[in-house]
Amino acid sequence: QVRLAESGGGLAQAGGSLRLSCAASGIIVGLNGMGWYRQAPGKQRELVAGISNNGVTKYGDSVKGRFTISRDNDKNTVALQMNSLKPEDTARYYCYTDQSIYGVTMGQGTQVTISS
Repeated sequence: QVRLAESGGGLAQAGGSLRLSCAASGIIVGLNGMGWYRQAPGKQRELVAGISNNGVTKYGDSVKGRFTISRDNDKNTVALQMNSLKPEDTARYYCYTDQSIYGVTMGQGTQVTISS
């Protein structure tokens, strides 16, 4: 199985920036997509950003133009640069991987809190 280690969450002010990182380890075979979901209290989980193994990216509408996802295929890592943060970005952010043999695996999550 794959293990995901997330880092980089924390507290920031509105307008500020944070960078999330996620490293995948373990049995990594056929790693296709990687990315981030988030879930705020009382809300459904939503896709923040995803990136395919050939670099094609997708973003949730609420973060387009503010967040940038990147990936290092050699190191099996994915990062999320979050700029122009808003209080509504407050949520727990979960890294995910999508493997051909295991399907989607989610990490434990890292908390992001944005103060106004």
